[in-house]
Amino acid sequence: MLTENSVVSPHTDANFEARPADAAVRPDRGFDDSPESGALFIRLVELEDGPERDAVRDELVSLWLPMAHRIAGRFRDRGEATEDLRQVAALGLIKAIDRFDPDRGAFESYAVPTITGEVKRHFRDRMWAVRVPRRVQELRNRVRVARRELRQQPSPTEPTIAEIAAHARLTEEEVSAGMEAMEGFSALSLDVEVGAGDDGYSLGDTLGGTDSSFDTIVDRQAAAKELRRLPERERAILYMRFFEDMTQGRIAERLGISQMHVSRLIAGSCARVRRGALAQ
Repeated sequence: MLTENSVVSPHTDANFEARPADAAVRPDRGFDDSPESGALFIRLVELEDGPERDAVRDELVSLWLPMAHRIAGRFRDRGEATEDLRQVAALGLIKAIDRFDPDRGAFESYAVPTITGEVKRHFRDRMWAVRVPRRVQELRNRVRVARRELRQQPSPTEPTIAEIAAHARLTEEEVSAGMEAMEGFSALSLDVEVGAGDDGYSLGDTLGGTDSSFDTIVDRQAAAKELRRLPERERAILYMRFFEDMTQGRIAERLGISQMHVSRLIAGSCARVRRGALAQ
């Protein structure tokens, strides 16, 4: 974990202990989240890869780490541990330092959206219990904000889907999708108790099992293909025996053959169908 006292440098692959800024760089300022670091960024750009550049980069990280922690604090109480949020923000800070061009303005103007975007991506990509498309995640956020704003109005009541749609400038179908996505951010354990008292049961008890009829359907489909390959007389004998429930003697009388012949035809036909079905 990255903490306020240590961050991971991807260049050195080692822990760097945060230390106060160089007094020569910041002679008249305390340690805050918006330090003067222009000279350090200029040095960082001028230096080649190596220990000296890594030291300057690490010092910039320690200088700006409080700002990254402040940004991480904006996302507290959303289901993620503060230390984890700080680590994600610190990684965003490292990316901002590596990509910043000091000739293009103040570092804070570049770093704040970079770090904020990193934290938001963390929530978008890592925190959803049920993965939903990004468009639906955006709908969820717009619906959530609209509901909160409507509830803050005088004489608040639970807003309807139509009211949320009008307020957020969405269609009612989009609002419904966003509200459904709200249930996808977190998931319930299958051990959660449903009901109370003697009538209580776990959520897992409501799950269905595998229907044994599925196997029967598969077997019938496999057998049907092989039945179509049998000679017409053998198909007729199997139909009379298994669908019309006729005895072998009655089948023999209808076809004018012996009962023994009927028995051999039934046994042979069933064996061929079985072999063919198992071979599929």
